[in-house]
Amino acid sequence: MNQAITAIHIPEGKKVYFSSDNHLGAPTAEASKPREKKFIAWLSAIEADAAAIFLLGDLFDFWFEYKTVVPKGFVRVLGKLAQLRDKGIPIYFFVGNHDLWMKDYFKTELDIPVYHEPRIFDLNNKRFFIGHGDGLGPGDKGYKRMKKVFTSPFFQWLFRWVHPDIGVRVAQHLSVKNKLISGEDDQNFLGEENEWLATYAKRKLETAHYDYFIFGHRHLPMTIEVGKSSTYYNLGDWITHYTYGVFDGTSFELKEYSF
Repeated sequence: MNQAITAIHIPEGKKVYFSSDNHLGAPTAEASKPREKKFIAWLSAIEADAAAIFLLGDLFDFWFEYKTVVPKGFVRVLGKLAQLRDKGIPIYFFVGNHDLWMKDYFKTELDIPVYHEPRIFDLNNKRFFIGHGDGLGPGDKGYKRMKKVFTSPFFQWLFRWVHPDIGVRVAQHLSVKNKLISGEDDQNFLGEENEWLATYAKRKLETAHYDYFIFGHRHLPMTIEVGKSSTYYNLGDWITHYTYGVFDGTSFELKEYSF
């Protein structure tokens, strides 16, 4: 992967936070509202010492940006993100398989950059490889084929011609019901040798060193040593586990939020 490495200096007493897989709006907007409020409470709790915040995708269970329309709802969490940015806290967003149709709304309205591929960050001289995790590693071939369709400009152009009231309803139904579309495989731990994101991390280490691989997508908090001085972390989710990652400038840790 040939790309510029973004360096972030973490001041003394500050931390970098990571979260993934909120799936706001699922299974219904009303049912997900308590989870949204809990996530906002977490954002408020980390506000004082956050040097940066990474959101690793599937913040929404479905998201599609028409030229002048975005999905209804999520006002509380969008407002909180705007507040954090207005206070000068950098936020980085990586699209997941449920919100991969995100374009420039976050950048334009919230000043939050949006990434569609994994990226490399240097945090206090520690090399981080960061992404949502969908479509990486071996297996999951059905979803990988489906992702090629969904990310094609022609398919997105066709979908944009569907009235939002119809298109969003159909997409939300498929997002919840169709596991091939959602890309959600077995959510049981497969073992260190069979977790495909761990396998992907090991392959990346053949060409370059990374201290940390940080992914979401699996909905399972996990820590796997993938090489000498190199660790893969999965952030879990905000549906069952309410887990997140925190880097204090020296070490990375998974934690569970409760309030």
